Amino acid sequence: MRRLVVTLLVLCAAFAAMPAAAPAAASQVMTFEAPRELLDDATRDSSLDEIQRLGVDRVRQLVYWHDFAPNPDSRERPSFDASDPGAYPEGTWGRLDRLFAAAQERHISIQLTLTAPAPRWATKGRRDTVTEPSAAEFGAFATAVGRRYGDRVSLWSIWNEPNHPDFLKPQYRHGRPASPAIYRRLFQAGARGLRAGGNQGDTILMGETAPIGNERLVSPITFLRGALCLNARWHKSARCGTLDADGYAHHPYTKRSGPRYKPPDKSDVTIGVVARLVHALDRATKAGALRHGQGIYLTEFGVQSRPDPFVGVSLRQQAEYISIAEQIAFSNPRVKSFSQYLLSDDPPRPGPRISRYSGFETGLRDSNGKAKPAYDAFRLPLVVTDYGRSDVIWGRVRPYPRQTTVLLQIAASGKAWRDYKTVRTNSAGVYGLKVPHVRGRRFRALWTAPGGAIFSGPPIRAY
Repeated sequence: MRRLVVTLLVLCAAFAAMPAAAPAAASQVMTFEAPRELLDDATRDSSLDEIQRLGVDRVRQLVYWHDFAPNPDSRERPSFDASDPGAYPEGTWGRLDRLFAAAQERHISIQLTLTAPAPRWATKGRRDTVTEPSAAEFGAFATAVGRRYGDRVSLWSIWNEPNHPDFLKPQYRHGRPASPAIYRRLFQAGARGLRAGGNQGDTILMGETAPIGNERLVSPITFLRGALCLNARWHKSARCGTLDADGYAHHPYTKRSGPRYKPPDKSDVTIGVVARLVHALDRATKAGALRHGQGIYLTEFGVQSRPDPFVGVSLRQQAEYISIAEQIAFSNPRVKSFSQYLLSDDPPRPGPRISRYSGFETGLRDSNGKAKPAYDAFRLPLVVTDYGRSDVIWGRVRPYPRQTTVLLQIAASGKAWRDYKTVRTNSAGVYGLKVPHVRGRRFRALWTAPGGAIFSGPPIRAY
C-alpha cells in the first residue's frame, strides 16, 4: 500500500507538472513591485527596461493617500473637492504620471493599490494617519484617482494589509477584531468612488492581507470572515449584503523554513497553504457574502535573504524558494497572479543590528545592485521535487512565454556540469518531466534566447 501511495503521488505530481496539465494557470500573470526605483526619475526607465527583459508586463504601485492629499498633517480639513483630481495641489500627481507614461511606452500595465497612511484630518480623533479613516473621505479620494488614471488602469485593490496595525487601527477592540468592519466600510466607499470615477468595468480587489495573525494582527481568514459579516460558522449577518469585490488579494509570505511551511493556526495563509484561502472564499460565496468565482491575486511576495540575520535565508535558498513558491502558485487554477516584491534590497538603516536590516531583503539584487542567485532563478525558475525513487521537474522560461527549448544540465557533488536532457516548453514557456532520483545531484537550466544570448539558472537541489 505504501508503494502504491508513493506511485500515485509521483504520477499526480508529474501530471501537474507536465505542460499539457497547465492550461488553467497559463494565463497567470507575474506582477513586479519596485517602488523605490520606479518612482525615482533617475532609475525609472532603466528599471522598467530590466523588469521587462525579465518577462514581466505588470507592476503594482501603492498610492499612499497621505502623499496626495493637501495639508496631510493638519488636524483641520482643507476646503477642496476631494473627488476632483484638478483640485489637488500642483505637482501632486507628477511622479505617478511619469510612471504611467514610461510604463505605457513599454506596454506594461499598472495595478494601483489605494491605501494608508491617510491624511491626519481624515482619521478619527485626528491623532495619527491610520486610526479609523473616514470612509466618505476615502471614497472621494478614490473617485479622484479613478478620474485621473481610469483610462490606464483596469486592476485596482483597496488598502494594503488592512489586518496590520501599521496600515489600519484599531486591529482589536476589547479583545475582538475591529479592523474587519472598518475595512468593509473603506472598501465599499473606495469601490463606489472608483466606479463613480468611470471605472465600472474594472477589476477591484479586496483584501491585500498580511499572512500571519497574532495579538497585534488579525489573521487573514479571521479578517476575511469579519469583513464579510460571517460568524464562526460562516453564516452571514442579515444586515450585510454581498460585497461588490471582483477578487481577493493576499500577501502569502512564508517563514524561514520555506514555501512548504504550514502554519499551525488554520487562520493563517502562507504560500504553502493557499488552499485555505480558496476554501474560505468558497464558503463565503456559498453563504452569499461574495459573488461566485472569486480569483486569488497574490500581489506581494518575496523571500527574505541574508544579510538579514534574523529571518533571512542563504542566497542559494532564496533562489530555490522563490521558484518553489511560484510553482505552488502556478499549480493552483484559482490563483490569477503571483508577484515579486523588490528588484533590489532596501538599503541598510542606521542604528543597531536589529534596526540595520529591518527593511526587506527580498530583492533579486542586493542593496548595492549586485545580482543574487535569485535573479537568474526568477528568469528561469526551476523546481526539482523529491518523490523517493523519482524526481519531478517543473520549470519555466519567463522572458519567452511561448514554445522554446531548454537544456537541463546535471552535476554530482564536486563534479563539473554536463548536458542531461533537452526539453520543449508549452506555449506558456512551461515544461515538466519525471526523472530518476539520484542523491546529491543538482540541476540547472540553460536557455538560448532568439538573439543568441545564453542564460543559465542557478544550481537547484531536489526537495
